[in-house]
Amino acid sequence: MCGIVAYLGKKVAQPILIEGLKRLEYRGYDSAGVALLGSGAIKIKKTSGRISALEGILDEPAAAETFGIGHTRWATHGEPNTINAHPHLDYTCKIAVVHNGIIENYGTLKTWLQNEGARFVSETDTEVIANLIGYFYAKGDEGEGRSQFDGQNKFEWAVQRALQELHGTYGLAIVCSDFPDMLIGAKKGSPLILGVGDNEYILASDAAAIVEHTTQAIYLADNEMVTVGPEGFHTKTIDNVTVAKDLTQIEFSLEQIELGDFAHHMLKEISEQPTALTTCMGGRIDRQNGKIKLGGLAGYLRELTRTKHLILTACGTAFHAGLVGEFLFEQLARIPTDTEYASEFRYRNPIIEDGTVVISISQSGETADTLAAIEQAKERGATVLGIVNVVGSSIARTTDAGIYLHVGPEIGVASTKAFTAQVAVLTMLAIELGRRRHISSDEAGRYIDQLSQIPDKISQILQQSDHIKEIASANIDRDNWLFLGRGFNYPVALEGALKLKEISYIHAEGLPAAEMKHGPIALIVDGMPAVFIATTGPQYDKIMGNIEEVRARGGKIIVVATEGDENIKKHADHLITVPDVPELLQPILTVVPLQLLAYHAAVLRGHDVDKPRNLAKSVTVE
Repeated sequence: MCGIVAYLGKKVAQPILIEGLKRLEYRGYDSAGVALLGSGAIKIKKTSGRISALEGILDEPAAAETFGIGHTRWATHGEPNTINAHPHLDYTCKIAVVHNGIIENYGTLKTWLQNEGARFVSETDTEVIANLIGYFYAKGDEGEGRSQFDGQNKFEWAVQRALQELHGTYGLAIVCSDFPDMLIGAKKGSPLILGVGDNEYILASDAAAIVEHTTQAIYLADNEMVTVGPEGFHTKTIDNVTVAKDLTQIEFSLEQIELGDFAHHMLKEISEQPTALTTCMGGRIDRQNGKIKLGGLAGYLRELTRTKHLILTACGTAFHAGLVGEFLFEQLARIPTDTEYASEFRYRNPIIEDGTVVISISQSGETADTLAAIEQAKERGATVLGIVNVVGSSIARTTDAGIYLHVGPEIGVASTKAFTAQVAVLTMLAIELGRRRHISSDEAGRYIDQLSQIPDKISQILQQSDHIKEIASANIDRDNWLFLGRGFNYPVALEGALKLKEISYIHAEGLPAAEMKHGPIALIVDGMPAVFIATTGPQYDKIMGNIEEVRARGGKIIVVATEGDENIKKHADHLITVPDVPELLQPILTVVPLQLLAYHAAVLRGHDVDKPRNLAKSVTVE
């Protein structure tokens, strides 16, 4: 959830750390700090607030300080103030740590360390890590400790010894003042990547902080650590077993994470959807033969074709994509499908029979709850597949096989292009399974042909941005909205409500339109905005009735409708149109106006759409 960056090389470290933190600020922006080494002591500067606040308290960069660690925080333990900001020093002032994750047994460890004489100044679980390493580092000078690390660096030994006591998740960058040219990183449940350049190394929680300097990297797996020093780097488990790692090419460029001419990353990513979906579907759609080619699942398609039960598990926006997938698999392939919140699935006693296939969906590939759900499913014998965007992520490595979205980095906290790509991938998979199980090749071919035209149709919708801004402007003074849809557009209503909530801070509720009259209709007051997805389809007449129910009670009607629908105009206060496509392909189109509606509402209300309060991009903690 937090952003970690560390630099060890020949260049002045401070500017590199600050630039890296700016690229990671979408991962957390409650507080920030850096620790620099160069004169033998560890120099720490940290503050509450954004990276800009940190810049305001920094000294001039020192040429001798070519080594340091930095952090931007999303608070878990302890309020977001300067004392709780990272880095954290141990009680001997020799060890400094930055941390992403949660230590579940920190309370027990803190009490024990205090009894051993360790001093604590913050409310964080991270300070326990620093003090635990410091404790073992100090004990290493005693006879018993020395015998345990003979032939091994004392600093590295102390880190390993401390990590063996931790329960929970961590991505760590650790330094020691006695070793001013040695950096240690460790991972369990939180991402950590080492960028390997020309006599320089950058350790980070996200490749976005690395690509400006190098495109070569290694990805740590759980319970692994990396030690970087003057002679290079080596990797091992926290139990001191050597692990060989191959250098991997980072797939995206610096240009892809820059804003360019856009005001916000969210707007850039909404606008990138035609290109992103073209890339996502590129090489996977065989229009000539009416087939879908999903190379990542090549060895599992027969098992998928025979399965009697699919479970889709995800959180947030990815969960809404999963709901669309549920409808797709049941309609096209006739496979009974359930969509489960990963945060609930992991604590239930789910029914996973022989032949059950679980598909986990996550943009980052690091979502803690989804990873836990994967482990639960694997323990019960399910085949587990992944749909993720970030290459080399934990979910990509943990699942049996999967499909990458290939839409490039998504920096905006509110997911947009990843959602449409997730739905596109689920659609492609459903069409292929349908072709193998239930629908004719001709029908599959028609869906494939329509799907291939989706990027151009999204481009048409994006041209209505100014019109959608006017709709947002006319309604942003209202603090309660409804989003209503039926069939395939019910999950879109949920996603539209989520987008408005998370960046504009307007309370919004997404519902199946027919459920409104079973309680929520009591909320409708004069002028309350109600957004209906009322595209042509088998339930069109029904949703028209729902519109009239809201109109009769004074609600303000905002409708997303199909181009050419003249009937709808007399029922709507505000109208947004989308091109005509089959109902099962509509979610990829109908969500785009809702993304723009939320974006413009947030900007008009004066909010930072890329860094909404209390949220971070990748939820790597429970």
